[in-house]
Amino acid sequence: MNTPAASGPPGLGKLGFAEGQIVQELGYDDDVSNDFRFSVEDRIGSELEYDDYTGVTDAVLLWWREGDGDLVDALVDALTNLSEGASVILLTPKAGRPGEVDAAEIQESATTAGLHTTATAGIGADWTATRLLAPKGARR
Repeated sequence: MNTPAASGPPGLGKLGFAEGQIVQELGYDDDVSNDFRFSVEDRIGSELEYDDYTGVTDAVLLWWREGDGDLVDALVDALTNLSEGASVILLTPKAGRPGEVDAAEIQESATTAGLHTTATAGIGADWTATRLLAPKGARR
């Protein structure tokens, strides 16, 4: 039987989360999708790490809205603790929602930060997740 916690939101599987990973969360605010957050925690088997975490991570959840600042800077900062081959999951409001981020801005910012897009998935009514990978050998 598939329970919501076990299966998670549609698209969760495309984002590369696995049991035992350490995932750091940046950009948390009152508008985030807690259902998605809890599904990630269920998938990895532990709680998400806060923005002040200094250890090595397997992924970063970056909640980002138009007006939050410079996306390139935020992506570069998200790379700080990533292990080799790890990913940044950029979470942005869907088109038509307050704070939406243009897809061209996401692509351009990712490229400038040295990342490339591997998957995009809707994670509920209000958010879209874009999986960005760091180049191999860039972080240790």
